[in-house]
Amino acid sequence: MPSGLFALLDDIGALMDDMALATKVATQKTAGILGDDLAVNAEKSIGFVSSRELPVLWAITKGSLLNKVIIIPIVFVLNVFLPVAIIIVLMIGGGYLAYEGVEKIVEYFFHKKHKKEEPVQEVHEKDTQSEKQKINSAIRTDFILSLEIVIIALSTVLDKELWLRIVTVSAVALIATVGVYGIVALIVRMDDAGLKLISKTGGKGLGGWIGKVLVKSLPVIIKMLSVVGTIALLMVAGGLFLHNVAFLHHLFESFPETVASLLIGLVVGGIVFFLVWIVKRLIATLVGRKKKVSKA
Repeated sequence: MPSGLFALLDDIGALMDDMALATKVATQKTAGILGDDLAVNAEKSIGFVSSRELPVLWAITKGSLLNKVIIIPIVFVLNVFLPVAIIIVLMIGGGYLAYEGVEKIVEYFFHKKHKKEEPVQEVHEKDTQSEKQKINSAIRTDFILSLEIVIIALSTVLDKELWLRIVTVSAVALIATVGVYGIVALIVRMDDAGLKLISKTGGKGLGGWIGKVLVKSLPVIIKMLSVVGTIALLMVAGGLFLHNVAFLHHLFESFPETVASLLIGLVVGGIVFFLVWIVKRLIATLVGRKKKVSKA
């Protein structure tokens, strides 16, 4: 009996080792996209009133977990029965991320003055709606990033048994969500932590100095994340096309991967943005004509 128990424990230990090794390898493979994921989601989770930061972040985190619960079984089924569908979904997702990146650039350069002129009262009236829109936008972006994370994690364990594939991919997905949004939570609460340190120390000594640094650093970090998040969106989008479209892979073979991904992201985003703009203009024209006809 004891020998049977020891054998069982030995088997369990071996299984745990397999799981740990597979998860470690998969996590290392997804490290790059996790860095981009952090930059993108941090940028999307900032800019809220202090009292709403954590509730908003929690709402996005729950959406991220739900995304992965939906994505993991779908990816496993498609990988077995229709692998090409995964590539198509990634391309659509890449187009969406590229569009978001270019939209941010266009908004910054062409709609900055318009935003500044907006009355303060109107901004407050739109707070709730704006918050919901930002949460939904963050969850949609997270869906594409989560999809890539899950697919990359799965690609590292395709030769393993089914149970090990499921456990590894699920573990990487959970680590990605907890790790990314945990770090984002620390970033958005930097100023509060700094103010508490200043309050406790009276702004004196090492604690007071650290508190002041934390408070002063947050606006700088927010601006940096806005830029880095936009670049990350374009790089992730461009990377999806670069790695899955043979023509683009050969065309940019001599370019550094980061440069190639950024350029492709900008081009794809520009094309999608232009197409969306045309569709919006056509819809606006049709609606305008219908209104004129109804008035006549």
